[in-house]
Amino acid sequence: MTRCPECDTEIDLDEDEVEEGEILSCPECDVELEVTQTHPVHLIVISEDEDDDDDEEEEKSSVKEDEEDDDDDEAEAE
Repeated sequence: MTRCPECDTEIDLDEDEVEEGEILSCPECDVELEVTQTHPVHLIVISEDEDDDDDEEEEKSSVKEDEEDDDDDEAEAE
């Protein structure tokens, strides 16, 4: 029996039925969990902040590219 690292709920997982890197959801708190080890099964919480940080970085780089394009357009106009 494995426990959710977030809410400590027991999660019934068979070592032979999960793979390292597999993503699961806790049935109690709905947090996403990654299987990092199979014998015994070990789970870690996948931080939603990591996903948010990636999104923010993509937005920042996109805005920066747009600004650089605007600067190029202004230089050509002069």
